[in-house]
Amino acid sequence: MNAVAHPDARPDLHRPGVGAVLVSTWKVGTPERQRAAVDAIRKAWESREWPDLGLLSYSVYAGTDGDTLLHYSQWTAEQAYEDFVRTYRDDRNAEIDAAVPGIERVELRRYAPIHRSAVLGATSTGELPGVVVIVEADFDGPDAGRRRAWVETVFTAVDEDAALRPGVSGTSVQFHLSTDGGRVLNYAEWESERAHEEWLADDGRLSPAWARVHHYPGLVGSRVKRYTPALSLSAGV
Repeated sequence: MNAVAHPDARPDLHRPGVGAVLVSTWKVGTPERQRAAVDAIRKAWESREWPDLGLLSYSVYAGTDGDTLLHYSQWTAEQAYEDFVRTYRDDRNAEIDAAVPGIERVELRRYAPIHRSAVLGATSTGELPGVVVIVEADFDGPDAGRRRAWVETVFTAVDEDAALRPGVSGTSVQFHLSTDGGRVLNYAEWESERAHEEWLADDGRLSPAWARVHHYPGLVGSRVKRYTPALSLSAGV
């Protein structure tokens, strides 16, 4: 059973059976190398049998910065990923690196399944959202209760946005808590990169609700990056 590639597709974020989510980033340098790396990933995976070890899906996103790639994979359990690394990962990476030398593999983080999510609205065209915004929020310790409370603080601010500025928020948000206790990842879908930029520039983000988000006790830093879906891989049927 070989891998099946779905260009520009998104994973089913709420599919049943997900016990672990792995998120990693690569730096490749240019938009041309982004495209070449995505093509090399597709070829390396389609030419091999799907690793039937609990991998449910593997998706790749291209950063709008023209440099980064984000990898989002769903597994039945973290041990399934460990089995994949031991048995299948090296030959795939070797083929990708031969096609696109000099890839910098920056970071890999492990997350529990989605902690909380919400559908906020639909795009004005009715089409799938065009941009995924990834927010990584880091905390100074492994306090799961504090991270969950921070997520609730974000939802309070989002609800305020929806009431005061209809139509300016994204179309959906999904929150993951890292298994090491230090990070929250927000996977948010937006209609377009421009829509997100306009929201960031709006003075409404200076509201007291958003101030509580940005100055939450224990929050030590956050990063925001925008991506477009490039490839989603799954087992053939």
